[in-house]
Amino acid sequence: MSASPSVITAADTGSDPMPDCADYWLCQQVYEWSGAEWLAENAQALIATPARILLIVVIAVVVRYLAHRAIRRLTDSTTIGPLPSILRARRLRATALGDGAEQVTARRTQRAEAIGSVLRSCASIVVLAIAVVLVLGELGINLAPILASAGVVGVALGFGAQNLVKDFIAGIGIILEDQYGVGDVVDLGEASGTVEAVGLRITRLRDVNGVVWYARNGEILRVGNKSQGYAQVVIDMPVAHDTDLERCRTVMQQVADAMYAQAEWAAVLLSEPESLGVESIAAEGVVMRLQVRTTNADQWRVGRELRLRLKERFVAEDIRTPLPLLSAAGAPAGAP
Repeated sequence: MSASPSVITAADTGSDPMPDCADYWLCQQVYEWSGAEWLAENAQALIATPARILLIVVIAVVVRYLAHRAIRRLTDSTTIGPLPSILRARRLRATALGDGAEQVTARRTQRAEAIGSVLRSCASIVVLAIAVVLVLGELGINLAPILASAGVVGVALGFGAQNLVKDFIAGIGIILEDQYGVGDVVDLGEASGTVEAVGLRITRLRDVNGVVWYARNGEILRVGNKSQGYAQVVIDMPVAHDTDLERCRTVMQQVADAMYAQAEWAAVLLSEPESLGVESIAAEGVVMRLQVRTTNADQWRVGRELRLRLKERFVAEDIRTPLPLLSAAGAPAGAP
């Protein structure tokens, strides 16, 4: 009597009868280990496929861990390692002008962490996508329709999310180029103020009135950063036409030099003030200019203090301001 089609007899194999399946070795091992025919017949679906899926998952986790570790080591070496040659000149200038190495290092750390986060996210997405495709293949799912649908969806999203992609790419450029960072005072065109957050999609800043502005990175066409390196405080003082201009220039220089010599302003003023003399002549009067280099964080405080001292000294020296700029009460026009 012939053997069953699903069973290989001892005469055929020289051993105990066992089920027939695609992977003979696996079926034999399972049958010898368990003695269960049904388990040997379904060994491929119950043992081999889950084992391969588990192996795919383990390999994906290991690859993701190694990729994240490599990215983290790269960003850490960028943060604590030697400064790239392209940035050394800038660092030397910043240190010479009082910006300090600490601020440069902090900015490098912020950029490295931001770029590292982006790279880790990209690595995780790539590894996860490959792992999902391999797992679906092991489950016997036809991937052709899924990949075709994914391509169509990707094209649709590419057209529909152009602004989003543009914002992300611009955000990466802003971070890499260190155009501005948290705490910087910037002018973005319609919005200007102190930067509170820099993301890949938007930049959040707060103006002098406390209004919070959200600017899309892709819509930022130009940036005026008032907090990088050093600041130049420029003060224009209008005087009457009959003023002794050389004496006025000397008085302005004396006021600025006296401030520069004071210990409380020594760490703020980075170079000796310069009284440049006549800046412009108009029908209303003559404009005298004074400039001084200062730290970016103290530029507004220095400007207010210098204007106050110059005004008081002008009054003491009887240096008159142009008459058209005076109201009937003798106060500057537009004063509260």
